Amino acid sequence: MILALFYVAAAIALLSTAMALSRTNATHALIYLIMSLLSVAVIFFIIGAPFAAALEIVIYAGAIMVLFVFVIMMLNLGEAGQIREREWLKPRSWILPGIFAAALLAELLVLENGLSGTTTGVAVEPKTVGLTLFGPYVLAVELASMLLLAGLVGAYHVGRSFLARDRGVKHQ
Repeated sequence: MILALFYVAAAIALLSTAMALSRTNATHALIYLIMSLLSVAVIFFIIGAPFAAALEIVIYAGAIMVLFVFVIMMLNLGEAGQIREREWLKPRSWILPGIFAAALLAELLVLENGLSGTTTGVAVEPKTVGLTLFGPYVLAVELASMLLLAGLVGAYHVGRSFLARDRGVKHQ
């Protein structure tokens, strides 16, 4: 039973990732990417890593939403952008992500109610994760944070130059 739940979550992760990569609309791609991250969190929960599952949801799914809102605010698309966004987010675009979310929720309910104690992994405490990340792997953590900062600064400059070009403003 646990193996079947794992395969369902893995299939949802693969399908939603493929959908995220194939969408031309950034909003739709974001919805599928969040579904992919949530399904990976369910996989972490299935294998006995609830802390990693919580981190997956809070850091990745939450941070991506905040970053997306930041990009929308940075571009400041105005009324034309709001009309286009309403057109993109019709209810039919939520059908497949809704099905994926319902399947993942059903998996979590089955795991919590009927199969407690049958996970295959060993639970790791948050203190152990923190000591490991900021002990022997502190250089990797710092390099990853610098890479993310460089990506954010680069995205800001690319977005600023596109916005200046669209508004007809000379950019330095």
